[in-house]
Amino acid sequence: MNTILIERIRKEIEALEPQTTVERVGTVVKAGDGIAEIEGLREAMMAEMVVFEAAGNKALKDTLDEEPIVGFVLNLEEDFVKAVILSGTSRIREGMVVKGTGKTLSIPVSSGMVGRVVNALGEPIDGKGAIKEESRMQIERVAFGVIDRAPVNTPVHTGLKAIDAMIPIGRGQRELIIGDRGTGKTAIALDTILNQITEDLATRPICIYVAIGQKESKVARIVGDLEARGAMAYTIVVVAGASEPAAMQYLAPFTGATIGEFFMLQGKDALAVYDDLSKHAVAYRQMSLLLRRPPGREAYPGDIFYLHSRLLERAAKLSAKLGGGSLTALPIIETQQGDVSAYIPTNVISITDGQIYLDTDLFNKGMRPAINVGLSVSRVGSNAQTKAMKKISGKIRLELAQFRELEAFMQFSSDLDKETKARIETGRRLSELLKQPNGAPQPFEEETLAIYAGVSGMLARVKVEDIRLFEAKLMEYVARHAPGILEAIRNERAISDATEARMKEAFANFTVAHPELFIAHQ
Repeated sequence: MNTILIERIRKEIEALEPQTTVERVGTVVKAGDGIAEIEGLREAMMAEMVVFEAAGNKALKDTLDEEPIVGFVLNLEEDFVKAVILSGTSRIREGMVVKGTGKTLSIPVSSGMVGRVVNALGEPIDGKGAIKEESRMQIERVAFGVIDRAPVNTPVHTGLKAIDAMIPIGRGQRELIIGDRGTGKTAIALDTILNQITEDLATRPICIYVAIGQKESKVARIVGDLEARGAMAYTIVVVAGASEPAAMQYLAPFTGATIGEFFMLQGKDALAVYDDLSKHAVAYRQMSLLLRRPPGREAYPGDIFYLHSRLLERAAKLSAKLGGGSLTALPIIETQQGDVSAYIPTNVISITDGQIYLDTDLFNKGMRPAINVGLSVSRVGSNAQTKAMKKISGKIRLELAQFRELEAFMQFSSDLDKETKARIETGRRLSELLKQPNGAPQPFEEETLAIYAGVSGMLARVKVEDIRLFEAKLMEYVARHAPGILEAIRNERAISDATEARMKEAFANFTVAHPELFIAHQ
């Protein structure tokens, strides 16, 4: 009996194939300020995820929670690698074992993220439960090449007359919003998100608002406003607050871009707002200095341009072969005392397809939005406008640019010729027409109607202070007595001869119905 048993054991031992697994393991030799210096991970990759473990040290084990401490490699040196710690920074100790995962940093992505608030790792932080993961995507990837892209020719309607008429934004474009603190940069981005509710459900873009280094109270107020207005139904908010580590602030815009690409690759449109990249640059500078990278201009590392370019280049309009989806980027940059020639502003200006420049002087004069027409530009231009807007907005930019010059000149000369006075009066009325309060974007067809009234000379007999009242009453009158006009503009995206004739007739009837508005000039 024993002989049979021994024989069976012998045969099983002979048949046994030993299985070995190779683990790439290193040791923490120095830790502090969210950075760990690791010895032994010689085959580590850039941006590889690493896991920190206590490795049999009871004193260390007692300090650890069950949740693993995760970081990612950002420096590859001759004898060491340096990793940035994403969570549990205070629990890192010298002597800890670090295991390489062999995977670069990735986040879970899912259509279930729509309507949710997530952190820089794609994890929900709004208390509404877990999000079902559909797939994982690398947080950084190479942008699509020229062959994979299609021309930008579909507008993103911001609901702001000044932008949609003069500085149009197209789906797949990168348009910078730049200006001093408190000039309404975030307001423009949020109005753009709010205005998407007026788009058809099939073509409505998924909006991603990335808050980088903002106060949590401000972000909570923004989320509350979006929920109250029904915009969270198509919006995702990515938050890396001011109190979070620099590593999370560094990752947040890349997380927003990755989520946007998830929808873009499904053939959908996405709109990402990065608020703001000035704070993102500061977070990256902080990390780089702790990693002992050599500082350059303004103590920023030499690759700060590359950091923002590889983020913003991911915005694209894909070819029909790849599904025709798009990712539009609206980065925000804060300037100091209007200095657009500083390091980070000039970097991002050169990467983007145009900029919306907000002027402090115009803001203080009560212009909302405080857009400086002379310094703002869209390099996509009228390609990103509908036929209706293209038809009526051609003159308005030139008129306003000339008005700003004449307005400055007018201060030094009281004796102006008749033509100059007429230009100034027209400019004043157009400037007033383009004013809009925060949180009040207009549907595309109402913008078109208002601007048509402005460029057709209808405002010449209206007092400047009555322009806003005139516009409100005109919209009310047309909606009640000629609703087919707005419907035709919305459906056709153009102003046909028949529609234009109906508009002129409606304007004539409106003049008769509201004579009290037309007393300024004869």
